[in-house]
Amino acid sequence: MAQGVPPLFFPLAPHTGLSMLDSRTTQTQYDFPEKLQFLFEPARFKVAYGGRAGVKSWGFARALLITGLSGAERILCCREIQKSITESVHKLLADQITLMGMNYLYDVQQAHINGLGRAAGTEFSFEGLRHNIKKIKSYEGITRCWVEEAATLSRDSFFTLEPTIRKEGSEIWLTFNPELDDDFVYQYFVVNRPPPGAVVMKTSYRDNRWLSSEILASILHLKETNPDEYLHVYEGHTKQVLDGAIFADELRECVREERIRHVPYDRTTGVDVYFDLGHSNHTSMWFVQRVGFEFHLIDFYQDKLKHIEHYLQAMQERRYVYATLWLPHDARAKTLGSRMSIEEQVRAAGFRVRVVPRMSIMDRINAARTVFSHCYFDASKTQEGVKSLRHYQYSVSPASGKFSNNPEHNWASDAADAFTYFAVASGLRQRAPECKLEKPPSLQERKLPNVLNFGPEILRKANPFGWMGR
Repeated sequence: MAQGVPPLFFPLAPHTGLSMLDSRTTQTQYDFPEKLQFLFEPARFKVAYGGRAGVKSWGFARALLITGLSGAERILCCREIQKSITESVHKLLADQITLMGMNYLYDVQQAHINGLGRAAGTEFSFEGLRHNIKKIKSYEGITRCWVEEAATLSRDSFFTLEPTIRKEGSEIWLTFNPELDDDFVYQYFVVNRPPPGAVVMKTSYRDNRWLSSEILASILHLKETNPDEYLHVYEGHTKQVLDGAIFADELRECVREERIRHVPYDRTTGVDVYFDLGHSNHTSMWFVQRVGFEFHLIDFYQDKLKHIEHYLQAMQERRYVYATLWLPHDARAKTLGSRMSIEEQVRAAGFRVRVVPRMSIMDRINAARTVFSHCYFDASKTQEGVKSLRHYQYSVSPASGKFSNNPEHNWASDAADAFTYFAVASGLRQRAPECKLEKPPSLQERKLPNVLNFGPEILRKANPFGWMGR
């Protein structure tokens, strides 16, 4: 008997099925994917990812139902967002119960599945994570937790869930088709070294010996007609951009030309900083150096609910030599209770400031398209900003259900707006020389103002109510 397999289950050569003994029959054999045999070995994290038709969900459902026959399992099935039971794996499990002839062993209820007979004591529950944090924290005694469609699982949800599944020997199972290469779960389990006790397996349609000829024909047709989509859908490669992404073509070209990479800071060149201002929304900042005919985006920072001195302090902590701070047109406005505009406050802190002229959002997007091919992004320091550019999408028309010509205003908009301000401003500047042999005289003596000691005091005197006024 293989180590870690429950006593009732015996792997059958060549590991394509499991057999069990029960009170009704002498022996029952269940078809099971060879690639997922690791599900019957103990491990804290069990992860399967890859393309569609790779038997991940089907195999995980069967493994949980077989494991549940011990009668001692409390299984929580989750998704990041689950508005109703119909969005859960409830139906998948119910279908597998029927296909495996387990109807006498499980009672399928509207919102739960409970074990019967030999499986009595096992129960399946179904929850969404994002909007049920308090309820998730209250769960006790979970032995197995299955997170389906885990590509969308957020960092916050994962680190709330993980310590909740704390019973001795408990396990967390995750299945997903990769979306973007900077998604949390993909980074945590695939790109970086997985945590201790993790088994990570990639599957594809080639591991599915039950694949129909019709589906295989569709897969091969997609491979011939749209190789990029084939790699994402069926081989489990990540998308470089989302559907409806405004800068889809530009980002694909950027990846193809390897312009998202390590971009070092050039100490002989001043750093321009491009802002999008917000308060309840993010204030976003791109740190850019112009080197010859290239734009080196060496850093990115954003935060919210902070006063302007916070962002100037974040600049100082980076210890770059700054040239110009570019602010959006609304930086000239004075809010109720403020004596100085944002522009005036930044000037008072000793920075050189210019204001980007007001333009329509579509004109700014078009400006961004023109400079994208000259941009190099530091893969580490601008990761959050690049992720926003990938998620910057056209909104969907409620009437037609199709993408409109207007950008969606969401969490990605602020960083994308700051990028478009950079693009507009780049057209207002005279081109830098092709090369620099030494630091320009204008930068040799310029030092960053001591914002920590000097800036906040001036800003508080100028605006005692803070950046956005009362």
